[in-house]
Amino acid sequence: MAGKVFFSVTMSLDGFVAPDDVPLEDVFSPEGQNDPGVQRWMSKWTELQAWIFPQRFFRENLKLGEGGEEGLDNDIARATYERTGASVMGKRMFDGGALAWPEEAPFHTPVFVVTHETRDPWERPGGTTFHFVNDGIEKALDQAREAAGDRDVRIAGGGATILEYLNAGLIDEFTIALAPVLFGSGIRLFEGVDDGRVALEPVRAEPSPRTTHLTYTVRER
Repeated sequence: MAGKVFFSVTMSLDGFVAPDDVPLEDVFSPEGQNDPGVQRWMSKWTELQAWIFPQRFFRENLKLGEGGEEGLDNDIARATYERTGASVMGKRMFDGGALAWPEEAPFHTPVFVVTHETRDPWERPGGTTFHFVNDGIEKALDQAREAAGDRDVRIAGGGATILEYLNAGLIDEFTIALAPVLFGSGIRLFEGVDDGRVALEPVRAEPSPRTTHLTYTVRER
């Protein structure tokens, strides 16, 4: 099991990975589309993720049609996908994704969902199978490592799950796509980080016209 454990997220310039909390069932319901709060949430989310939507790899992976941008952002999106042999996510991210992802979910690898819910694996077309793990983040990671083999395990999210793995000393490295937007409020990625335990070493900074990709390794203080 030679792979790394990493996360890769988009973050606003003032440190938020999502707008203010809105029930995801409202975001993806027909009724919610007319709610001003949901509309604000969608507008801010779209602005945050604007760098990824035009990329050729993103469009191909979600079967949104041919074409798209190529360059640094596209290369990073593709490399993140290709290094990932399995993913881990929290229940809230899974619940939201189950409403938003197409039938052929975009992972194409095993995904391990940290949850209190007991549920049989859910196999989707295209190679994604969701496994539901009831006994904590370390057990979920153990299963993901085994499934990933010599590839890496991605802690896909959401922010609370990423922070839990980071504070537990289970993250090897991470990349943030720093979006040129300001939220003012929302879900902070590093709210509650164990600063007495977690230290970072810069690896690289890669600016593009749409965002700046910052990569760090993680070590204990």
